[in-house]
Amino acid sequence: MIFKTKPADVFKERHNGPDKEQMQDMLRTIGVETLDQLIEETVPAAIRLKKPLNLPAALSEKDFLNKFSQIAKQNKVYKSYIGLGYNDTIMPPVILRNIMENPGWYTAYTPYQAEIAQGRLEALINYQTMVMDLTGMEIANASLLDEGTAAAEAMAMFFSQRKGTRKNATRFFVSNQVLPQTIDILLTRATPLDIELVIGDHREANLQDETLFGAIVQYPAADGAIFDYTDFISKAHEQGMMVAVAADILSLTLLTPPGEMGADAVVGTTQRFGVPMGFGGPHAGYFATRDAFKRVIPGRIIGVSVDAAGNKAYRMALQTREQHIRREKATSNICTAQVLLAVIAGMYAVYHGPRRLKYIGLNTHALAQQLENGLKALGFAQQNEQYFDTLKVVVESADMQQAIRKEAEAAGINFRYFDSTNIGISINQNTDLQDVKAILAVFAKVAGKSADVLNIDTLPEDTDVTWADSLIRKSAYMEQEVFNRHHSEHEILRYMKHLENKDISLVHSMISLGSCTMKLNATAEMIPVTWPEIGQLHPFAPADQTQGYKQIFTDLEAWLCEITGFDGVSLQPNSGAQGEYAGLMVIRAYHESRGEGHRNISLIPSSAHGTNPASAVMAGMKVVIVKCDEKGNIDVADLRAKAEQYKNELSCLMVTYPSTHGVYEESIIEICQIIHDNGGRVYMDGANMNAQVGLTSPATIGADVCHLNLHKTFCIPHGGGGPGVGPIGVVADLVPFLPGHAVVKTGGDTAIHAVSAAPWGSASILPISYAYIAMMGGEGLTEATKVAILNANYIKARLEKHYPVLYVGKNGRCAHEMILDCREFKKAGVEVEDIAKRLMDYGFHAPTVSFPVAGTLMVEPTESEAQEELDRFCDVMISIREEIREVEEGKADQKNNVLKNAPHTARVVMVENWDRPYSREKAVFPMPYLRDSKVWPTVSRIDSAYGDRNLVCSCAPIEAYNENNNEMVAVG
Repeated sequence: MIFKTKPADVFKERHNGPDKEQMQDMLRTIGVETLDQLIEETVPAAIRLKKPLNLPAALSEKDFLNKFSQIAKQNKVYKSYIGLGYNDTIMPPVILRNIMENPGWYTAYTPYQAEIAQGRLEALINYQTMVMDLTGMEIANASLLDEGTAAAEAMAMFFSQRKGTRKNATRFFVSNQVLPQTIDILLTRATPLDIELVIGDHREANLQDETLFGAIVQYPAADGAIFDYTDFISKAHEQGMMVAVAADILSLTLLTPPGEMGADAVVGTTQRFGVPMGFGGPHAGYFATRDAFKRVIPGRIIGVSVDAAGNKAYRMALQTREQHIRREKATSNICTAQVLLAVIAGMYAVYHGPRRLKYIGLNTHALAQQLENGLKALGFAQQNEQYFDTLKVVVESADMQQAIRKEAEAAGINFRYFDSTNIGISINQNTDLQDVKAILAVFAKVAGKSADVLNIDTLPEDTDVTWADSLIRKSAYMEQEVFNRHHSEHEILRYMKHLENKDISLVHSMISLGSCTMKLNATAEMIPVTWPEIGQLHPFAPADQTQGYKQIFTDLEAWLCEITGFDGVSLQPNSGAQGEYAGLMVIRAYHESRGEGHRNISLIPSSAHGTNPASAVMAGMKVVIVKCDEKGNIDVADLRAKAEQYKNELSCLMVTYPSTHGVYEESIIEICQIIHDNGGRVYMDGANMNAQVGLTSPATIGADVCHLNLHKTFCIPHGGGGPGVGPIGVVADLVPFLPGHAVVKTGGDTAIHAVSAAPWGSASILPISYAYIAMMGGEGLTEATKVAILNANYIKARLEKHYPVLYVGKNGRCAHEMILDCREFKKAGVEVEDIAKRLMDYGFHAPTVSFPVAGTLMVEPTESEAQEELDRFCDVMISIREEIREVEEGKADQKNNVLKNAPHTARVVMVENWDRPYSREKAVFPMPYLRDSKVWPTVSRIDSAYGDRNLVCSCAPIEAYNENNNEMVAVG
């Protein structure tokens, strides 16, 4: 008997949900015979690609991991003591396995639906509390993208809050000891706001200069020296200035916190708290400030509110100040936080607690002291009189410096080389005495002396902290119970699982969020992220140690160029919002290079995501809104009129394709041509790129710039609201302006300044997208796009008799997503929010609520969901429609029904006296499958207004809990 053989391990069959039989059944439901027929009826012929994607042949999971391991091994994992904001650390294995490698944590979405995100929200409020306590500030957000962008946000916040004699000031003082990559980002952000940076020694700054509105200093300084900024801040305040301090989070376990020095904002990174360097990211930047700035603080704040039963509940607070609400009036375009990394850093603090965090800080400082002693014994001077972890070593000549560098790298060691006669050495948590001896051996060999100058095997039991008394921290921190009880592995394991069990993620059910593309994050894609060759490299390591990363970047950039049709790509932007901003800044630089810097009008459709107008304003542009017609498409006549009206000032059009309404607009080529004819460039928002790959491309439709959400289309997990990656692709004449970097050469010949702190942004998660493309191949990627369109149109076909679908293409098809119109239900008193909350009782996360049209749900199933899951979702939506009908027909009370009271917790339904006009079974088991796989919301519907009126954004302190947190304990 002859059997036909086929490969058993074809990744696209793992990634795409429906099998061939399911696809045929779905096509019949839609009313077409083939998948190609559906695509022809959906995607306009004029924009279809003429040839298939030219990408390498798809690899199996096994073959990919074998091949990628060889690429990764080209990276050399040295001991890096370079510092500059990046330090080796130790992620506790219990956190590595149970958070970083756990899809229950990394596949969750941003906690907009708070009732099914209480676990992440509690983890984030722990993070906020940790930041507030260590910095000595009154309020903190739930993370920003990195230290550099956090500093830029502080500058922008100060600029927007200028008062008194400094109301019209336009200059910002920057200490020359601020990290170089931070200064680079400050230059980027300052330019379009017409802010002039004054860079110099803070000890010589003229604070009486009324053109200065604020300042930023580094603590400890970039070269490791520690300064007491109390007088500097006090004098700045006397002159009406505001001051930000960029602070090392670990040093604050020992150093007087900037808040006690009077700082207005404290920024930095929490990378040192257990997050690998990862060649630059992702890492959670932190931002803390005074309570007075709570309504203008950038990013997300987690607050405490109450639910319908009066119980404590967490939620995202003060959202009215965010870009998706304020749009062009927003002062920040931040859309993505670094939730997964913030959770890890916060859990690191929970696991270690204040005492062990202080041990880590003391050990780090003690080892630096031992190194200094050894270097002095060898005859080397050290310049930093007061330091935490960084020594600035003086050598006698450039030749000696080069000799030390050669010897160090031969020993697998990296230092920082300031200039021809200074070497920086930054000690970290992973350093031990043997490492210190290895460092001394390098210096001894070059100096021609004996290396046996550190004759100790263990650190002394006591560490003498010799800083000025004003610099030694005397205040306690992290006295809350959560930081003082989970120190054994059993306890932290159970605590993390307790939080995880409160949330819905992709491990439970489809998350059909329109514009957010919550698709499979395959395990094979995730595995390399935790390899040491990927995670343990310093972003400023010498190029010959990072050849594996170079190949990853080169390949990925080439593949993304092929997919987009563009000529160049920058991988630096570390979120979609950063990609938007970078793209607009590239367009701005292009116009300026042609002597047309006056072009500053950005046309933006009324349906655009809130980050679009916010990013445009940040890039120094004026926003002009373009109307949409009754079908949701851009009003071409209005666009043409405004393009011609502003033809002398037109900078760009920002457009999403397919449209935010989920339709392939037939007029897109004409739209782009109108902009080009009037001297502008076209920026395409890549949020809906999952409906383009392999079928059309940004370049084909006429776009000049596009950002790609790698955390959407290219499978990087959302991580509960971050990390994200937002690289940009550009046409040939924009390539010279791609972002550069102050420390490592990147970007074009006339590059704009950096937009992210690390040269290649969140480098350590780029292997996820690399893996996805490598295992799918061109044919697989194209098929994924087709299946995404199939799945969306299948849901549409099943639900359109129950919910009106707001916009469709000329043949009645939607793209990869659709908008379900729920506005008519308001007549019966049912709001779209009620539907979103009721979905929780069925075990589903709601689709996107009230965007881009208020009172609607935007549904995007992605290609990764099989027919069974699509049917389950449709059945649930139909069931909810019947529940709405009961209200419409008077069979259920308008104010007391399963929708208005949703979600229903176990606590609610287990009360002894059930007094609601529907059964407990209807409340929590409305469909049979729920009896076997119930996900219980842990809080009832949350009172958002209460939380905003009574803002609390930290863990509650506890009484009588003192474990001598302030004691300078022995180090041994």
